[in-house]
Amino acid sequence: MDVDAHLLIVDDDERIRQLLQKFLMRHGFIVSAARDAAHARRLLSGLEFDMIVLDVMMPGENGVELTQALLETLTTPILLLTAKGETEDRIAGLEAGADDYLIKPFEPKELLLRINAILRRMPAEITPEDRPKVLNLGPIRYDIDRGEMWRGENLVRLTATETQLMRIFSGSPGEAVSRSKLVEDLGRDGGQAQERAVDVQITRLRRKIESDPKQPRYLQTVRGAGYMLAPD
Repeated sequence: MDVDAHLLIVDDDERIRQLLQKFLMRHGFIVSAARDAAHARRLLSGLEFDMIVLDVMMPGENGVELTQALLETLTTPILLLTAKGETEDRIAGLEAGADDYLIKPFEPKELLLRINAILRRMPAEITPEDRPKVLNLGPIRYDIDRGEMWRGENLVRLTATETQLMRIFSGSPGEAVSRSKLVEDLGRDGGQAQERAVDVQITRLRRKIESDPKQPRYLQTVRGAGYMLAPD
């Protein structure tokens, strides 16, 4: 029997915390809640979570700062909750490594769809036997079966979205994948905002792969066609 996913909700608004906790528990999740970044850190020090749902605007350490700090040591996917006018915060959150964002106010059902879409990305996909098991990207080695990236003996930490992007690209190395297809394969709604979000994730991924991210050798932009992984 599968263990239910354990979610951590971090929001300084007690009403929203309780509402989301009850709603998500009704849909089969185990849910813990924290009122601020410090409270979240205490919970994270003793428990493992499958996903974190994190409000951006909190007193003290905000959601973007907490995302950046947590992803230095964790690979747990993070979904940010942002107010309607906080475009810069959304981009900053994605650049910090968040997997997706949802704009307040939102329908709880939409949050449920986003959570399920992100969690579906996490399991490893089965690789056909005739596909190479390892891709070499200069000093980087990407193990397709394990979904792991290595630089020498050091494991390169990838976020959930970066892991899924590498799975998509390694499934068809040398072939361009359009931005709209990437959005679709990541389980997101279409639209320019999500394509922009994918661009931000690609930029982050290039920093981990390329010696010069501004002139990418391995994760290339193909004009009019999208992005392409070009291993050695």
